[in-house]
Amino acid sequence: MDSPRTITREFLEQALENSPFAQLIGFQLTGFAPGKISMEVLPRRELTQHHGYVHGAVVGFMIDSACAWAAASLVGDVVTSEYKVNLLAPALGDKLICRSEVIKAGQRQVVTRADVLALRDGEEKIIATGLATIARV
Repeated sequence: MDSPRTITREFLEQALENSPFAQLIGFQLTGFAPGKISMEVLPRRELTQHHGYVHGAVVGFMIDSACAWAAASLVGDVVTSEYKVNLLAPALGDKLICRSEVIKAGQRQVVTRADVLALRDGEEKIIATGLATIARV
């Protein structure tokens, strides 16, 4: 699948359908705009750690992926150069929501941020935040 100059919602949806790992996690694209992406994961037992929280690796994957796709929506094909995650609270809820946005798109790299929120009893609670540097390919 060749990458267009900028990533469209349709391209991203196709990429997610063709990504076995994204399918395993259960990623769902819920929002798409230039420089902004929203994705969700429905927690299930297979994604939890020994305390019953969704594993931090899933939260990190959400931040990494959403930041990369937000960058790609502006600049085209990208790879993650680095990312940092702050886990703020246990990942417990009916749904995990990740919202990412581009902070600055430069010539070679794009700086992005993302928040992961847990939806529980109709209320959103931030459980993680992250920053990522995304490199243009």
